[in-house]
Amino acid sequence: CAQKIDASKVPASVKQSFTKQFPGASPKWQKEDENYEAGFKHQGHEMSALFDANGVMTESEMEIKTSELPAAVSAYIKTNHPGESIKEAAKITKANGEVNYEAEVKGKDLIFDATGKFIKEVKA
Repeated sequence: CAQKIDASKVPASVKQSFTKQFPGASPKWQKEDENYEAGFKHQGHEMSALFDANGVMTESEMEIKTSELPAAVSAYIKTNHPGESIKEAAKITKANGEVNYEAEVKGKDLIFDATGKFIKEVKA
């Protein structure tokens, strides 16, 4: 459950890390459990980045067109959610470089690995 917070409540280490990763971007901050999430536009893409309280970026998420998802994602949704369409799609890059894809279908986020193999479903 994320809560919007004022930038003044975000630790300096988190803001410095964000500015280093995404110079010139103007984030809107949310607190998600113990982490801080920055929502912003970068190079024409809607993005978000998640930081721990020490300013370490744990992952970033970039909104993509549904056509940019791996073909296996579309195939999985056709099979397991017939007649449903993908509302939003995103590419998630974890701190270790691992890539996941997210497809929002019927109020749920379906998470896939880099090849499009289904991993899990989470509430959007």
